[in-house]
Amino acid sequence: MSTRTRSRAHPDDGTTTYREALRESLREALASDDRVFLMGEDVGRYGGCFGVSLGLLEEFGPGRVRDTPLSESAFVGAGIGAALAGMRPVVEIMTVNFSLLALDQILNNAATLRHMSGGQLGVPLVIRMTTGAGRQLAAQHSHSLEGWYAHIPGLRVVAPATIDDARHLLAAALADPDPVLLFEHGSLYNAVGTLDPAVHEVDLDRAAVRRAGDDVTVVAYGGCVPKALEAAEELAGAGIGAEVVDLRSLRPLDDATIIGSVRRTHRAVVVDEGWRSGSLSAEIESRICEQAFFDLDAPVERVCSAEVPIPYARRLEEAALPQPAGIVAAARRAVS
Repeated sequence: MSTRTRSRAHPDDGTTTYREALRESLREALASDDRVFLMGEDVGRYGGCFGVSLGLLEEFGPGRVRDTPLSESAFVGAGIGAALAGMRPVVEIMTVNFSLLALDQILNNAATLRHMSGGQLGVPLVIRMTTGAGRQLAAQHSHSLEGWYAHIPGLRVVAPATIDDARHLLAAALADPDPVLLFEHGSLYNAVGTLDPAVHEVDLDRAAVRRAGDDVTVVAYGGCVPKALEAAEELAGAGIGAEVVDLRSLRPLDDATIIGSVRRTHRAVVVDEGWRSGSLSAEIESRICEQAFFDLDAPVERVCSAEVPIPYARRLEEAALPQPAGIVAAARRAVS
């Protein structure tokens, strides 16, 4: 069934999807603050390329949900201008590869204006974009470039991996006085779960321990978190307790949670869908070695995508990406 034909996939059992949680967070933001508006390609009449904004145009009107021309540089620049003027824009870039067309605006304007103005100009802008592979969209639409953006001072970079984070991260991002890039992994949109009624907000500065364990720390984010949890379940069957740390925030990194976990388990596996060379996983491994080297009982393991443009063929694509089996193998090496 098309993702555009129903507003809730499971209306009778209390569950929701990652997509619907994102939509509800947008709806809440638009309803609670007149300064908030959504803009991007196909976010209005079409309901968003991935169906996240379905129905919001009818509910809030074209002044609050704005379809834009196919020019990422232009509409991201417009979002920066609106933020400077006191609005709270949410800009949707269809997929992360298209964000490269707006990289000048993101890097040279959004990230730098506060610093180049001596703190006089803030850019309270949220940019949402779909990231990641695993959906047979071939090399040009399967990038995981979060690590590139996490390299840039002046930006906050977040990657919600759970239903609760999808529901609540946007509010925290809109409250931030500086630009926030929100990466939504495409494989998660159909993920089904139940919102925790006790969770009302998310701390953008803190990673989350999704599963406790004593033998090895598995660090992951975004679409790799479910794979890490699946691997941890398999490892538990072999008597290996894997602690799964969901980074949530990629810039800044929550060193305290990562290092605290590694100091208890004495072993680490870093899972990153980005390419291994020059990756976010390399930064995390470096920080672990800098801050907890003498606590390690084994070298830090990394599980990353193969150093190739992501293939279209399903089996080749699966082989190129981090998978639970590879995480299990890395954890076994660490504890052996």
